Amino acid sequence: MIAYSLAESTSVVASTIGFDLGALKDGFWTLTIQGLAYGSIYALVAVGYTLVYGVLRLINFAHSEVFMLGMFGQYVGLMLLGFRPQGDVWSEGTLMTITYLVLAGLIGMAVSGTTAVGLEFIAYRPLRKRNAKPLAFLITAIGMSFVLQEFVHYVLPKVPTDPRLGGSSPQPAIKLVEPTEQFRIFGASVTNVILIIVLSAIGLAVGVDFLVNKTRLGRGIRSVAQDPDAALLMGVSRERIIMVTFLIGGALAGAAALLYTLHVPSNIVYYGGFVLGIKAFCAAVLGGIGNVRGALIGGLLLGVMENYGSVVFGNQWKDVVAFALLILVLMFRPTGILGEKLGKARV
Repeated sequence: MIAYSLAESTSVVASTIGFDLGALKDGFWTLTIQGLAYGSIYALVAVGYTLVYGVLRLINFAHSEVFMLGMFGQYVGLMLLGFRPQGDVWSEGTLMTITYLVLAGLIGMAVSGTTAVGLEFIAYRPLRKRNAKPLAFLITAIGMSFVLQEFVHYVLPKVPTDPRLGGSSPQPAIKLVEPTEQFRIFGASVTNVILIIVLSAIGLAVGVDFLVNKTRLGRGIRSVAQDPDAALLMGVSRERIIMVTFLIGGALAGAAALLYTLHVPSNIVYYGGFVLGIKAFCAAVLGGIGNVRGALIGGLLLGVMENYGSVVFGNQWKDVVAFALLILVLMFRPTGILGEKLGKARV
């Protein structure tokens, strides 16, 4: 009976897995471009994970909810400013579209950045002062992830904002930019939305890399990551550096929230950051957690490869392909593609 059940289960699993290399060949460039768009969003969230880990050796699993709050924050902010999601804002001209994009980005970054700093102050700082074990930080991070989810699910709808803000998701969906084709690459369409996402994400990641490696603040971040006690003796405030690190990571998550909303306008939900956050964490590990450039490369690679996998094996195996890729890389390169940087120059 057991043998029969196992054989039957194997047959069922095998029947659900496709293997269509022809589809990959036919849609290669389209899949690559779409994958880069998703990968750019993963990369921005991954930079937040990698900065906090580089400085504190802490995996902030609540970072996915920081991203999610950025999505809701920009929605509520735009509603209060009189934005009409169902309206065709892009028809009002380029200037109006850019204005709303900038406002949404600033609001999302402000909400996510403030949330990240508040999270550090309320949840992690008391543990640090008590010299808590790493496991306590990990459990607290997971707990705060659920707290923030349920706050948005049950508490936020009761706040007197816009009546269209529901418990599960806002209605109607935000749609700031109408996707229009700009040019083609080997027959694959490249829209204005994809260009905004990819160029913005790469620009922000490069900017953070410059800040960490070329500025006085970056030297402070790297010194605290390498040796907090020695940094303190040299006059670097560890608490200030930690706060700034959370602020930068949170602001990047808020920017990623805007880019994600541009790509998937109807997916602003209270659990919307959970799976994306896990994938972003995988991207950080894939590229080398603690390495900003690694987070960027890991995010782009993960986005593209999971897109390929969804066509070859079937869309239901998309997430499996992403995690299988992580396992495969770590088997041969345990420190990730680029390895750690901040600490032994970690970040």
